[in-house]
Amino acid sequence: MNDRAVPLLELRDASKSYGAVRALRHGNISLRPGEVRALVGENGAGKSTLVKVLGGVIRPDDGDILVDGQEKIFHSPVDARNVGVAVIYQEPTLFPDLSVAENVVMGRHPLGALRRIDRGAMQSEVERLLDRLGVGLSAERPVRGLSIADQQIVEIAKALSFDARILIMDEPTAALSGPEVERLFGVVRTLRDHGAAVLFISHRLDEVFAICDTVTVMRDGAVVHDAPIDELTPDEMVKRMVGRDLSALFPKQEAQIGPPVLAVERLTREGVFFDVSFEVRAGEIVALAGLVGAGRSEVARAIFGIDRSDAGHVEVSGQRIPVGRPLAAMRAGIAFVPEDRRLQGLVMDLSIARNATLTRMRALTRLGLIRAGAENRLAREWAERLNLRFHRLEDPVAFLSGGNQQKVVLAKWLATEPKLLILDEPTRGIDVGTKSEVHRLMSELAGSGVAVLMISSELPEVLGMADRVLVMHEGRVTQELNRDDANEERVIRAATGVQAA
Repeated sequence: MNDRAVPLLELRDASKSYGAVRALRHGNISLRPGEVRALVGENGAGKSTLVKVLGGVIRPDDGDILVDGQEKIFHSPVDARNVGVAVIYQEPTLFPDLSVAENVVMGRHPLGALRRIDRGAMQSEVERLLDRLGVGLSAERPVRGLSIADQQIVEIAKALSFDARILIMDEPTAALSGPEVERLFGVVRTLRDHGAAVLFISHRLDEVFAICDTVTVMRDGAVVHDAPIDELTPDEMVKRMVGRDLSALFPKQEAQIGPPVLAVERLTREGVFFDVSFEVRAGEIVALAGLVGAGRSEVARAIFGIDRSDAGHVEVSGQRIPVGRPLAAMRAGIAFVPEDRRLQGLVMDLSIARNATLTRMRALTRLGLIRAGAENRLAREWAERLNLRFHRLEDPVAFLSGGNQQKVVLAKWLATEPKLLILDEPTRGIDVGTKSEVHRLMSELAGSGVAVLMISSELPEVLGMADRVLVMHEGRVTQELNRDDANEERVIRAATGVQAA
């Protein structure tokens, strides 16, 4: 990166308000050729608003956008795209029934005789773009069935087909496994080496330090720090993001380990997971670790009864639970926080209060009618206990940030006073401040005697919070590690099927 080069894209002193809420204040950021810049901050810090301004989705109330040193006005995303700005979102937006090539050139198909699509030229153009990215992906392959990682590569190729020079990547690794992240990083480095500027948005600080050259930190709608990445430690970055010292990102407290609450005996679902057996005791946090596709979430879903198992059984406090019956699992004292909070954990059009109390509807209903006062009291109690940030309990839960939505899902299940809490990727896509709060809550629940089964793809979280680690590989539990024996190397070896030397 040339620090003296004219920025490809620059935002100067931008602001944006929604009514009385100032979403962006004094927004300043520069992206130079050959630079990978991190944009970090808590949920609600203003990152999304800044990205929408850069991508032409919204216009700032004040401030200037400069491209190659020249002032521009973006009336729409098309204006941003026309000067080389492309935004790669966490969830790709592709046509699944079309090929990779057709998705890349959508709306700009090369035409031959009689204005028919020149498929040969289309294939050649897209193969050239994929080769430039250094990935072995066929241009003829249908998009349906591609992994999220491959779909993101298609989105990047589409951006390059528009001659994009500035790529904004919003949480691109949230759903990727370790090897997929490394491949994406290889593509990012290739783009950087060819002179592109990349804005990389992530809550995973280890990835920020691994791939980025510079960092912009936001807090409360404003940029509070802008510097080379090597001038900060992770702890210093966190402090600037949250405006305070976090006592610890993983505040694990000692808990009295009691008798078994959950006993899983030889649980099997053909083709998915096999002969899975383990226990979780009262006051204990047990982590299921492994790569994406190892079967961790599927085991959790079978325990809760969402998916039917073909063999084996589950017991809670010595009582066997019927197979495939979530209501029976709930009555036995199991609570399940799913991985996808928006699709599986919340009803986005319903209010915060209704979402937070969905599991207690029977207790809140009299003569077939929901008692609004009781509903609001219960919701407010959990909102206060979980430090939920909201305007009104009557607002749709969709209005909340990702971290606060996760707190509502937790409130819904903690209101059932469970014996066992299953957490599937409890901190995915939420900021470090909220992560610390979720970890503190997990530790407090274990301290009160709740058994916790946590599924996580983040090794620091696994090692920082678990009393025991169960590692899965290709549908089987391949190793069990106590807290004192668990480290990154041992977990990764077991997760990839490599035997210890």
